[in-house]
Amino acid sequence: MEVDLLFEGSTPLAQKLAAEGRYRSGARLVARASKLLEQLSEAEKIATLNAHPRIGEHPARMSAHSRAEQGDEPVPELEWLNATYEEKFGFRFVVFVNGRPKREIVKVLKQRLNNPRDQELVTGLKAVVDIARSRLEKESSR
Repeated sequence: MEVDLLFEGSTPLAQKLAAEGRYRSGARLVARASKLLEQLSEAEKIATLNAHPRIGEHPARMSAHSRAEQGDEPVPELEWLNATYEEKFGFRFVVFVNGRPKREIVKVLKQRLNNPRDQELVTGLKAVVDIARSRLEKESSR
């Protein structure tokens, strides 16, 4: 299973996964990613989060996977909320969209603005793995 099919960009997480070699299954790759998160430095964790496109970002700036997951529904307040989140925490808001409309994601983002930074770092990184797991399931069902 190829790392770039499941993970956004050339992040520290993706680089470490790729350096370890090919994985016999996507499930093993995703499980290993979850374990590797604990070994990343804070800077590497932030770089991994920042590789994800912002929720509601212009589709031209997103990967094909992200465009399919986020849809085209414009939500103007997302730009302000993303900026507020990034200013507060120092990294991008990452959430497993899972087909939810952006209006629902706005509520999640507003709620998460109340969390402490360390909790958001963990939550965002867990979402990176959840997104990869979902992509794996979609690839497996083709």
